[in-house]
This record gives sequence, C-alpha cells and structure tokens, in this order.
Amino acid sequence: MLLSVQKMTCGHCVRAVTAAIQALDPEATIEVDLAAGTVRVDGNVDANAVIRAIGEEGYPAQVAPATGQ
Repeated sequence: MLLSVQKMTCGHCVRAVTAAIQALDPEATIEVDLAAGTVRVDGNVDANAVIRAIGEEGYPAQVAPATGQ
C-alpha cells in the first residue's frame, strides 16, 4: 500500500513512522520518501491500522491516490 503522510521532515520522522508500522508487522517492508511525503508498506497489515498507528505518532496519513501506474 502507498500512503500519503504529512509532517515528515527528518530522520526522526522516518524512524517514528517505521517503528509504528513495525509494531504492527515486524516483517513488513517499509520505504519512506520524505521528499514525496509517502510511505510504501508491503506486508500483512491493514491499511486503517497503519494509518491509525502513524497518526498516533503525530503524522496524519491517508491512502495515496492511485496514479494510474
């Protein structure tokens, strides 16, 4: 899943978001793109649970709109 995540600006943000997702699925593959404000998660996790976990860290998130790729 690809998420649009707001307020990420630094390495601490990346670590906080990554840790929140890994708490749900330690085996998930996570790619954070600070410049684009996106997080790609490949794993066995529910999108709503991931969005809630990231939000609890202070980073509003939502499923990124489809780009037609």
